[in-house]
Parts: sequence; C-alpha cells; structure tokens
Amino acid sequence: MNNGPTILTVLLNFRTADMTLQALESAVREMTDIAGAITVVDNDSGDGSYEKIRDTVLARGWDRVRVVASGNNGGFGAGNNIAIRLGLPDGSKPDFVYLLNSDAFPEPGSLRVLLDAMHGHPKCGFAGGYTFGQDGVYHNTAFRFPSVFSEFESAAATGPVSWLLRRYIVAIPEPAQSMEADWLAGASLLIRRQALDEIGLFDERFFLYFEETDLCLRARRAGWVCRYVKESRIMHIGSVSTGMKSWKRMPGYWFDSRLWYYIKNHGVLYAALATLAYVAGSMLMLIRKALGKKRPHGPERFLSDLVSHALRSLWQRKLVGGRPTKSA
Repeated sequence: MNNGPTILTVLLNFRTADMTLQALESAVREMTDIAGAITVVDNDSGDGSYEKIRDTVLARGWDRVRVVASGNNGGFGAGNNIAIRLGLPDGSKPDFVYLLNSDAFPEPGSLRVLLDAMHGHPKCGFAGGYTFGQDGVYHNTAFRFPSVFSEFESAAATGPVSWLLRRYIVAIPEPAQSMEADWLAGASLLIRRQALDEIGLFDERFFLYFEETDLCLRARRAGWVCRYVKESRIMHIGSVSTGMKSWKRMPGYWFDSRLWYYIKNHGVLYAALATLAYVAGSMLMLIRKALGKKRPHGPERFLSDLVSHALRSLWQRKLVGGRPTKSA
C-alpha cells in the first residue's frame, strides 16, 4: 500500500446501478497505487441499486470499497456529505476527497495527475480535469461565478453584449492549458480536506445544482483556489441520474438552488437584481426576435417560470433568512 497522502473517493448513485459499477471500476483502477478507500452512497434509489452494487462489490473482492445507503435522498450535496463525514474505514479523515460522478470515467492516471497538481499548488483547494462527452467534444468544466452581469448576458445572447461582458460569462471556453478558475464541475473533482475543515461541507439546502458553485465561492473567500488541470481527462456522459437532457422545462429545485445561491452569498437585493438583469436581457432578445433574428433554443417557459418562482419565493419568504457560512 502506498504510504503517501490518502484519498477518499466518493461515488453517488441514484437509480443507475450498472453505470455506477462501471464508474466504480474506473475508480478502483485509479486508486491502485494511492492510499485510501472508496465509498459508494446509494441515494435512496429504491430500485434495488444498493443491493446490486453491494453484492457486486463483494463478488469482485473490492475490499477497499464500502457501499452505504443514505436512507433519504437529500440531493447531490447531502449524499456526498454522508461519505465525507464517514471518512476512511478506520474512522480517520483522508487528506483528500475525490468526487466522481456515476456517469464519469477517468482515463488511466487522471486521478494521480490531479493529486500531483495539488502538491504543486499548496493553496489549491479544488482540482478538476478536462471533461469530454462520448463524442469526444469538450464539456464545460471551468467556470466563473454567476453575477448580475452574467445573468444579463446569458439572457440577451447577442454578439455585442457577449463581447462587452465576456469577462462575466459563466462558462469559460475550452482552456488551452491548465489554469485557475472560480469554480469547477463536480463530475471529477479532487478536494483538499483541509479546505473542507475550514469552510465546511456542501450546503444541503441545495438539492441539486449550484452546490459546487457555493462551495468554491466559500473556499475562495477563505483564500483557497480552484485549478483546472487539462492533463487529467474524464469522459462524462452527463445528466443520466437527473434526466436533464430530456427536460422540457426547468424543475422547481433548479430555481430554488439559483435563488438560494444569490440570497445566501450576496443578499436578497442582489438576488432580485440578478433576476431583473435576466428579465432585461430577455427583453433585448425578444426585440431581436421581433426583428427576425434567430433566438437560441432553451427550456420552455423559462422566463415566466423564473419570474414567477422569484416572486412567489420572496412573497412567501421562502429561502430568505439566515446566511449560513458552513454546512458541516
């Protein structure tokens, strides 16, 4: 067994047992020469996933893999928190936590590349790699924090506006080399445990979406940085558990997460301004559409859903209140 830094690799399963087992096989390979363990959390699938994964792990003799049942589907952050709180099988804390989606498959050596990047940058709290789809096309992995400006730009979606606000566009175009980013996607994400000890775990008020953004923002405010590592390569199918690719409209929990992110980190007024900025950008897009310009395809009734959700939430004082800084 390698006596270097320890890593706890975490996979979260929700009704994708077969694919989770494929991702788990990749994780077992990546952990071969790295000290630590792997924990698979079944997020209350209720379809026999837990039993199938548990039995397969036993049959394959993967003695460094632990399978646990969450007992309740609290979302992405809550499921990962279960494994992180459990720590390593001997009860100790790992030096690093590696989050791997159940539909993500790192190329050989990719985890080691992330670990080496961490060693080279002591204030690096998060490291993620180059993510691509089954077709080989790059998936956005490195991002800027969302803001009033990014909300206006994403809604307007026009060349001049996008050029003027290019520094605020959330998704960073495919980087030519490794670089720092505001936040990274959680499909393949190595996290320094020392950073988690300082800032806390995932905020479980986010059921799904914006939880990585919030965690990385808290880390940035505490002096940690995120690093995109181009040499670490991960094939990611994407949206298998959530079914996002088949959505016609955005679900309510996406709007809940977006609003809570802004309220928690920037206050109620800023959250309202962010929504107004999106509305303003949408008006510009509608004008362009009336002039015969092509409008980008998006979820049905997104603007009306966004506005009605914001008004309803603020009226009911939902998601408004304390501003927790830790979720541990």
